[in-house]
Amino acid sequence: MSRKPKVYVLDTWTIIAYLQDEPAAEKIVELIADAHEQEIPLYMSVVNVCEVWYTLAREISEAEADSSVNDLQQLGIQFQDANWDLAKAAARFKTKGKISLGDCFAAALAKELSADLVTGDSEFKQVEGQIKIIWL
Repeated sequence: MSRKPKVYVLDTWTIIAYLQDEPAAEKIVELIADAHEQEIPLYMSVVNVCEVWYTLAREISEAEADSSVNDLQQLGIQFQDANWDLAKAAARFKTKGKISLGDCFAAALAKELSADLVTGDSEFKQVEGQIKIIWL
């Protein structure tokens, strides 16, 4: 019997892939639907939401970025604020490898929540032994 995750943390890579209908988008849609069906909470660090917003604002428009972030909230994704404890945990990940600061916040949130981190971003291979990762 496989372990049922208590929580999923979604990173920037996952959300951009979903919003821009990249090859992993179908798997992400299924994961979100399954999470709702199984009542598994979905989280993102506000730092990762920030990355999503500025990526869309730069590539498309601020209005599209605002709309997309609103859509994420409508999907039931909870945005977790970055307090000092989370920031310090992210900094610990940053000191140990060449991983972006945004990814460090996603990893720190997954660790704090004992969550499964959902990603396809290979940077997370550096922290694979410290958190549970669902690879897309």
